[in-house]
Amino acid sequence: MAKQTNEVKQKNTNAKNKPGKSKKGVLNKKQTHKKSNTNQQTKSKKVTKEKTPKAPDVAVRIAFLGGLNEVGKNMTLYECGEDMILVDCGLAFPEPDMLGVDIVIPDFTYVEQNVNKIKGIFITHGHEDHIGGLAYLLQRVNIPVYGTKLTIGLIENKLSEHKILDIAKLNVIKPKDRIKLGSFEVEAIHVNHSIPDALALAISTPAGLILQTGDFKIDTTPIDGDVIDLARIAKLGEKGVLCLLADSTNAQRPGYTASERTVGESFARLFQKADGKRLIVATFASNIHRVQQIIDVAKSVGRKVALSGRSLENVVETASKLGYLNVPEGILVSIDSVSRYPHDKLVIITTGSQGEPMSALYRMAFSEHRRVEIGTGDYVIISATPIPGNEKTVGKVVDELLKRGAEVVYEKMYDVHVSGHACQEELRLIMSLAKPKFVIPVHGEQKHLRSHAQLAESMGIAPGNIYIADNGKQVEITKRKMSVVEDVPAGKVFVDGYGVGDVGSAVIRERKRLAEDGLIIINAVIERDTGMLVSGPDIVSRGFVYVRDSEQLIAEAKLVAQIVIDECIHEGIIEWGTIRNRIRDDISRLLYDRTKRNPMVIPIINSI
Repeated sequence: MAKQTNEVKQKNTNAKNKPGKSKKGVLNKKQTHKKSNTNQQTKSKKVTKEKTPKAPDVAVRIAFLGGLNEVGKNMTLYECGEDMILVDCGLAFPEPDMLGVDIVIPDFTYVEQNVNKIKGIFITHGHEDHIGGLAYLLQRVNIPVYGTKLTIGLIENKLSEHKILDIAKLNVIKPKDRIKLGSFEVEAIHVNHSIPDALALAISTPAGLILQTGDFKIDTTPIDGDVIDLARIAKLGEKGVLCLLADSTNAQRPGYTASERTVGESFARLFQKADGKRLIVATFASNIHRVQQIIDVAKSVGRKVALSGRSLENVVETASKLGYLNVPEGILVSIDSVSRYPHDKLVIITTGSQGEPMSALYRMAFSEHRRVEIGTGDYVIISATPIPGNEKTVGKVVDELLKRGAEVVYEKMYDVHVSGHACQEELRLIMSLAKPKFVIPVHGEQKHLRSHAQLAESMGIAPGNIYIADNGKQVEITKRKMSVVEDVPAGKVFVDGYGVGDVGSAVIRERKRLAEDGLIIINAVIERDTGMLVSGPDIVSRGFVYVRDSEQLIAEAKLVAQIVIDECIHEGIIEWGTIRNRIRDDISRLLYDRTKRNPMVIPIINSI
């Protein structure tokens, strides 16, 4: 105690007699010398500190392999140090000009180049735009897959079809689980979506925490009773979220997304309104909550339920087996037996809500379905909103259904569909809870990404901390900054039948040209030794003109081909490639001059 008192007294004395001054305020030589030495030491220390190199901030890189400036094909790669993880591996449906293409998947080149670094792939939920490309990826690189029980169940169906289920490394996780993979620790967070078991991912890295929401909405009255874990997101926000990657699909829509329960209430009203008619409800095969509500309402009004569409049947079987779908005993009947039931005792759930040409609803509308014939006794509900680009196709199906006498409920009529994606106020809420330093909008077209970026800016996030990326772009993030680094390989790979990637943009252009202008084949036989024309040239037209109605044009084309061959022989040209090119050029010029059309011209020169 005495020592403490002495220290306090000493401090007081020093306060009265400031260093370097006498009581009279004059500098003492001894004090001046002491002060000078002290200043020199301080300066020396400062200089030494400035020379010490600063340790560089740890960085995490995010490469976008799909899902930006498009709807579907979602795939994101994270890299920190020598470790990598992937999030999702989806597909996209072909655009109208992708003739003959079945599906579109991401380009896996960058993944294959770094396969030794990749520790695993996390799947946020079981929709096709997030799992549809996985079977094609696992055929090339066999990496561990992590997803919830339903998601893994749906993945198993796909891998079984591709005959690679036995070699796949599938791991079931649940919300609140944390998986440590190299430099990454990934926490699963429950969110609401239009399919059960959807997840957001909290990805902890040495650089900081990244929150990727996956597809989500905030539903306070979900069908399964399990609301989004906003409390966990808020807690992460308190600890500090370095970067937020959030769903942008509905970023242009104000307000909140309606609860899935509103659809069930609409179904109850419409089923009563359709008294005496057969009910046909088209929805997404994977929308298990929607299927559950249809089954529940059908049971309440005493109707049986039939399923039409292989993907729908597979999803219902898997969801029922895993306990995500409650199907009362005896309510399901085979689609092959629907003719045995009165119209007022049957509900048919079908695929084709997007007007897909091979879907069950499309085949019903165009009288191509083997078991269901549409007529005046049918009440059709299309429980979906057209994906951008599908509006015309859906409209075509609706028109055909109406022509056949069916009553059709579609788009926004009677609230028969709600989105599974967050609207503006929900996106604001997530940002306010997560408090991210950086924001990267994902999942959507350019208009969606930009609207999301504007929302982030309105929440007080600096424009320089918001980045609108594109497929193939890669960003590097540290605690201090976010910067764009070198691009990575990314693009579209077309799947056509069993072919994966063998149909490229050049083939698509050729198909488009064939579809628009047709084909002309010129066939001629030349004697190898003399170079004399033995037979032909003969002209075959496909998709260009009808030969019998265009005899003069075909005769002119034959004459042009013969003149080219004669000139080549006269000039001593015996290279078949040169002769073919000259025939192609001259015939193309003639046909364009006469028809203003540009068919594909294929000269075939045979020699004997």
